[in-house]
Amino acid sequence: MKTSSTSRLHALDGLRLLCALAVALFHYSCSWRIDGVSSPEQSLPYASHVLIYGFLGVEVFFLISGFAIGMSVWDRSLRGFTAARMARLYPAFWVSVLLTAAVVTVLPVTTGVPVSGTPAPGDVLVNLTMLAEPLEVPLVDTVYWTLWIELRFYLMFAVLVLWGVTYRRVAGFATVWLVAASAGPLLPDWTEPVIMPGYAPYFAIGVALCLMRRYGPTLWLWALVVGGWALTLPRLVERTTGVHPGFDVPVAPSLVIVTVAVVVLTLIALGVTDGWNVPWLAVAGALTYPFYLLHQRIGYSLIRTGHDWTGWPAWLLLSGTVVVVLAAAWSVHRFVERPLAPRLRRLIAGSHSSKVVPAPTSLRADTSPS
Repeated sequence: MKTSSTSRLHALDGLRLLCALAVALFHYSCSWRIDGVSSPEQSLPYASHVLIYGFLGVEVFFLISGFAIGMSVWDRSLRGFTAARMARLYPAFWVSVLLTAAVVTVLPVTTGVPVSGTPAPGDVLVNLTMLAEPLEVPLVDTVYWTLWIELRFYLMFAVLVLWGVTYRRVAGFATVWLVAASAGPLLPDWTEPVIMPGYAPYFAIGVALCLMRRYGPTLWLWALVVGGWALTLPRLVERTTGVHPGFDVPVAPSLVIVTVAVVVLTLIALGVTDGWNVPWLAVAGALTYPFYLLHQRIGYSLIRTGHDWTGWPAWLLLSGTVVVVLAAAWSVHRFVERPLAPRLRRLIAGSHSSKVVPAPTSLRADTSPS
């Protein structure tokens, strides 16, 4: 087994923050009309053609999630895994849902936006469960769609944790998932919510790179990474051509961006960036989740209100809003996540240890990449 550093991966934190900022700037610049009328190209003539590709931050988030969740499940019980995931996701989410609902009620934006309206109290309550999408309840903020995908991935990994996490089982899971994703068009429609063929390759690549981090590279793992990357290409074409900002969006940059992201995460997995010691990136990484949850509809309200009141240029409104939402994300992290997450984790885990008894001798061969 490869020995790897247990210290925090600052490069991964930096990649997380970059993705969150990219998604936010895409939403602020290209997914709506800043003044309610003008196209993104009119508001930001040059920047819009670059910021449009920020939507790919979501794809890279899924890559990172596969890697990070894969790294976190070893030697954990099902209860410990569940407690860790719920404590990580829910405290910031609860506050973000309530804060977003409050802001869009006080500062509603009704024109030139992909999502509008004041959330009904009942819808807000359902949103707090993080199950609004499968229950077909309107999302308080449409960025929450990614959370339902994440939850399904966690559920798959929970089955692995229940079975027992070993090298062969995790690599086998990623392999079967990729094969199923490649066969998606041939399978019954009911399998799509389970297999998630459009996003499975990203998670599978991340899982394979997590195994590289723990055990070192093998031909099997390289095949998973390359095969997963190849499966992302047609989906990227579909995603890019489905973006309609009012100007042409070439596909080639999307392919390059995701390819570079896979390469960067591979370098992180192989330890190339282990020497990086940038403490502030750890804080930045911690802010990524609350920032993502808060940024869209609150950002729309702040930018539109700022535009109507001040007439400031778009770039200044966008920059100022990013700073304000980052400050709000820091507050959520400092005053909600840090005190509440450990308590919620202990409450769910109870008196049971999150560690599990090592696998019996007869199973130890499964943990070797050889």
